[in-house]
Amino acid sequence: MDKPLEIDLHAILRGRLPQNVSRFVPGFLITALEKLIRQKELNDMLRVAFPLRGSEFSRKILEHLDITVDVEGMENLDSRRRLMFASNHPLGGLDGIALIAVLGEHYGDRNVRFLVNDMLMNVEPLSDVFLPVNKYGSQGRGAAMAINEAMASDKHILQFPAGLVSRLHPGGVIADLDWQKSFVAKAIEYKRDIVPVRFEGTNSMMFYRMAKWRKKLGIKVNIEQTLLPGEVCKSRGKHFHIVFGKPIGWKKLKAREESPVKLAAALRKIVYEQ
Repeated sequence: MDKPLEIDLHAILRGRLPQNVSRFVPGFLITALEKLIRQKELNDMLRVAFPLRGSEFSRKILEHLDITVDVEGMENLDSRRRLMFASNHPLGGLDGIALIAVLGEHYGDRNVRFLVNDMLMNVEPLSDVFLPVNKYGSQGRGAAMAINEAMASDKHILQFPAGLVSRLHPGGVIADLDWQKSFVAKAIEYKRDIVPVRFEGTNSMMFYRMAKWRKKLGIKVNIEQTLLPGEVCKSRGKHFHIVFGKPIGWKKLKAREESPVKLAAALRKIVYEQ
């Protein structure tokens, strides 16, 4: 990569929308979206971090945003065990960046793989650490093979089992939605112990309110996701706390003889209680 990654919403929309549609999208609307996602600030950030990659790139982003992170439970990161890190997903961007910074520095980037939505592969400086999840067509088969190869390797795997970013729940509690069962099934299948990870942090109330109203209005598209790039910039000067719990052995999970759905729910509970 000979130049910094740059976000160009105009170019992205022109490339993704059919020509007969894109020509009717007014320029002022795209400009408004660029301001919403804070495109200029994000590009400034990417230029500052260039040409760093992986955990070094992640640390530079945190430094640029004056974000501090303290970590509890580093003694639980046993290099002799093949680990799967299962974390809550409160932020939608900086939580992943901070975890890559911590785990990449501890184990080395080549020994860590982070399961992510395949769209995030466009964040090229992190592409060496990312492992894309794509469920459809030939790309889906290729992604599944790559994931299984990583699971069978000695690399440590990190993922957000909820898939989506945490939401506002009744009583004002901000927490993940239900965790998907696949990570437990994979851990048992590939004999990986699971490290429950709690990441303490929140997005702005604007994000949670939009998610709430979108759901009330019956809109199925997660339009609140458009706010997540801007949430990265809004986090300037914040402090985050990460807790790595004690590894839970795959044999212990298998011995419980419970469904992956119940085991996923139990592990989610452990994360929020530790």
